[in-house]
Amino acid sequence: MELLLRRLAVVVAVVALTAATAAEGYNITKILGDHPEYSQFNKLLTETRLAGDINRRRTITVLVVANGDMGALSGGHYTLPTLRHILEMHILVDYYGAKKLHQLARGDTASSSMFQESGSAPGTTGYVNITQHRGGRVSFTAEDAADSATPSSFVKSVKEIPYDLAVLQISKPLSSPEAEAPVAPPAPVNLTELLSKKYCKNFAGLLASNADVYSNINATKDNGLTLFCPVDAAVDAFMPKYKNLTAKGKAAILLYHAVPDYYSLQLLKSNSGKVSTLATASVAKKDYSYDVSNDRDSVLLDTKVNSASVTATVKDADPLAVYAISKFLQPKELFKVTEDLAPAPAPEGPKKKTKKKKPSTTSAAAAPSDDSSAADSPDGTPADDVADKAAAAPSVLARWVTAAATVAAALALAA
Repeated sequence: MELLLRRLAVVVAVVALTAATAAEGYNITKILGDHPEYSQFNKLLTETRLAGDINRRRTITVLVVANGDMGALSGGHYTLPTLRHILEMHILVDYYGAKKLHQLARGDTASSSMFQESGSAPGTTGYVNITQHRGGRVSFTAEDAADSATPSSFVKSVKEIPYDLAVLQISKPLSSPEAEAPVAPPAPVNLTELLSKKYCKNFAGLLASNADVYSNINATKDNGLTLFCPVDAAVDAFMPKYKNLTAKGKAAILLYHAVPDYYSLQLLKSNSGKVSTLATASVAKKDYSYDVSNDRDSVLLDTKVNSASVTATVKDADPLAVYAISKFLQPKELFKVTEDLAPAPAPEGPKKKTKKKKPSTTSAAAAPSDDSSAADSPDGTPADDVADKAAAAPSVLARWVTAAATVAAALALAA
């Protein structure tokens, strides 16, 4: 019995470790960064904002192409919106590891791609046909590929996290006339006009009064931007503190409200994690990030100094999202962390009784920190890469298995 319990403990512990590791998520940019031969493909994933979309998925297969086989994808022949559609064809919304590829039930199958999921692919044009041939060769063909187009062949497996992520090298880009079709550019958006119409007139005024900040945000909006604008009442309440900031501090706190990636409201409500901002990229050696979480149907932003909630949607259409929020976000780089949001101190041992002192009437909450005047000046450069923004919380399965491992181990030791 003792031997059986010990074996059970080992098995469950291994399963728990595997499940917990998978639950932590992955970073496709870092994975491909270890393979310089895919640097061009990796760069395009970042430029088209697909890297973040991949990282947020739990089950995905990425078909990558080596630098020497990129063809027209590396020649500047396509606009970014069109490149995004083409690359979406190379991201399958199912897991296909090397073993699974060679064990297809009928020798072939069709998998939906992110292009199909985007709604931009009419009919079945966003599907990819996977075929196993004699001798073990596996090929990939877009559903709408011309009859004269030659299939792309499976070369090797680059990275696999069983049943979650598979990164496979294929011999050349998939040919899909529908994905390669020119995409109309988004209609021009006047940020000042947009913000002034709904909820955020005062915040629009602050942006318009800072030419460098406005230029930085405006230049980012066409390639993916989520802007959190404090409502007019929140701006009015914060103005005394805002006026006391240096010019560098004012620029940083305005950029702090802009995330250089597009987040739909649905995505904000279904994911939690840390996001980096335009201030992160513009202020040297400063973090300027905050946590996004959801409570039922509410989206919450926590800076460790204060927290705000999304109160209304001003605009939500890829590549631009603008949301009204209840408070002016205060970064920990400029203000002191409030006691109620700070981590609880570790418990201490018994202490000798001391005389009670009257509580201080001075509060440090939300007061400018000593280094607020020494903040580095934003240089107005958009982020080239975005840090992880949506690390998924451990799944119920991972927590259950971890608990089971603990119980089993305890039983084994007790036996």
